[in-house]
Amino acid sequence: MIRTTALTIFLAVAPVAAFAHMCPALMAEIDAALPDAQITEEERAQVAELRQQGSDLHDAGNHADSEAVLNEARAILGL
Repeated sequence: MIRTTALTIFLAVAPVAAFAHMCPALMAEIDAALPDAQITEEERAQVAELRQQGSDLHDAGNHADSEAVLNEARAILGL
């Protein structure tokens, strides 16, 4: 009974953990795309600022806001 309960809890939590804290992957995607991006200098500066904000939010443990900011930067880059 305990095994079944533990397995059920693990299977319920595992998918959530797989998608949690995508911030580093988003930052890496932005870093890879930014050098060759066909965007204006103003957009480039905006992406760099959003990328920094996302990093700061991630470091502060605010992953939901970090992902939102990083996805805004990705949208500017067309990702």
